[in-house]
Amino acid sequence: MDPDRMVELAEALAAAKSRQDVPAAMALLHPDMVLESPALGTTARGPAENATALRRFFASFPDYDVALQGHAANRDALVCWGTVRMTLTGTRLGVEPSGRRAELPVFIRFAFKDDLIAGEYFFFDLAELCAQSGVSADAVRRRLFRDRER
Repeated sequence: MDPDRMVELAEALAAAKSRQDVPAAMALLHPDMVLESPALGTTARGPAENATALRRFFASFPDYDVALQGHAANRDALVCWGTVRMTLTGTRLGVEPSGRRAELPVFIRFAFKDDLIAGEYFFFDLAELCAQSGVSADAVRRRLFRDRER
């Protein structure tokens, strides 16, 4: 796939997610889409799981905003880096939010199929998110990864 087209798709997805526009984001995703977020311990496969994952994420971070600042690409993959800004709300992560907004570096690896995004590996530092948000990283990890610790 043409690297310029990959960047165009990634930027369109970033813009849709920054607007919390799930239908616009879903229109850019291949039916085989796999979204991995290791910081949150989640993997979503296919349209239904991806739409649910996005809605849950935006419920937790309703002011999510991402700015892509650079990228590297070959014919098979694209890696982007930039900054995310977001405020934790609700108790999904097992802590009482402080209302403080976090600003973090983010790295995203994309895969493509049939001129759509087929994979997104979304990486940010959970401990830094917790520190900037004024919440316990240990408590958040216990909530997110409790099933794996048993």
